[in-house]
Amino acid sequence: MNATGAPAVAFDRVSRTFGEVRAVDDVSFRVEDGEFFSMLGPSGSGKTTCLRLIAGFEQPSSGHIQVHGVNVGGVPPYRRDVNTVFQDYALFPHMNVGENVEYGLMIRKVPKAERRRQAEEMLAMVKLDGLYARRPGQLSGGQRQRVALARALINRPRVLLLDEPLGALDLKLRETMQAEIKAIQRHLGITFVYVTHDQGEALAMSDRLAVFNQGRIEQIGAPAEVYDHPASVFVAGFVGQTNLLDGYLAQRIGGFPATFSIRPERIRVAGEEGGFGFDIASIHGRIAAITYLGATSRLNVQVDGGELIVVEPNVDGGVAPPDRVVGAEVRLTIDRKHIQAVTDAS
Repeated sequence: MNATGAPAVAFDRVSRTFGEVRAVDDVSFRVEDGEFFSMLGPSGSGKTTCLRLIAGFEQPSSGHIQVHGVNVGGVPPYRRDVNTVFQDYALFPHMNVGENVEYGLMIRKVPKAERRRQAEEMLAMVKLDGLYARRPGQLSGGQRQRVALARALINRPRVLLLDEPLGALDLKLRETMQAEIKAIQRHLGITFVYVTHDQGEALAMSDRLAVFNQGRIEQIGAPAEVYDHPASVFVAGFVGQTNLLDGYLAQRIGGFPATFSIRPERIRVAGEEGGFGFDIASIHGRIAAITYLGATSRLNVQVDGGELIVVEPNVDGGVAPPDRVVGAEVRLTIDRKHIQAVTDAS
């Protein structure tokens, strides 16, 4: 925590309009000092506009933004103690890797030898030792993203903003970079504010995350809280896969009329460990389709009443047992603690 006890970033009823479009609509939230905070949502949900408001690239139409307790309304980007990592890297092609990393220090007129020392240190931290003299065009996408990260961190900003930084990378490299970025954040203790549309990325990296939809925040919480206890139909459907049940089937399983979210992996097929009892809901159905996913198999089960429920039971090696074939009758069981009532926040 900083000396003042103020949050790293605070939004107080902030809106940003572009003509008739409300890109950010009366948003309030706090990012604590040293936190890894993610803003998650689909394209056009307002998350990137919020990041640009923190950076100073946009100004709020109404409301107030504070960075470490200081109101930054009207303060230009270069006077804010924040820095940004962009998805497209934004490296200078005419400079080598070391010169790109040193750029912020050069602007501050740090002596050349000290710039070189700090750049080498930062390149080692992002696992690019020995690449000081390379040009950005000679690097892979993952290496260029590491250079962009090193350049953003060399001035030790108090808040680092990351705008979809891994969006251009392939899946395996994204997963590697997720772990490395989180490790760097923990090592430096700097506040990271991270924008992504990838719910797996947000769940894996964040201390807390905010789920955006149509310019508003639908839910803020720790990853497990948002995943296991979604506050709305939108959050339940956007953060992971879920079954949304309403009507007769919802009342039968949930016990009262509402819309319920049930995660596929929380549903068991009778005969698996879990048993029966007062706290267990059960329903019969017939397997309509089976999809092999490697770590598991996904079953589409048509239950009484005609609805399809998606089930991802824990099976050996991801392969469904021989008796689970299309057309087979099954009994599904669900612990009632995993049946989550949700509202339609739209």
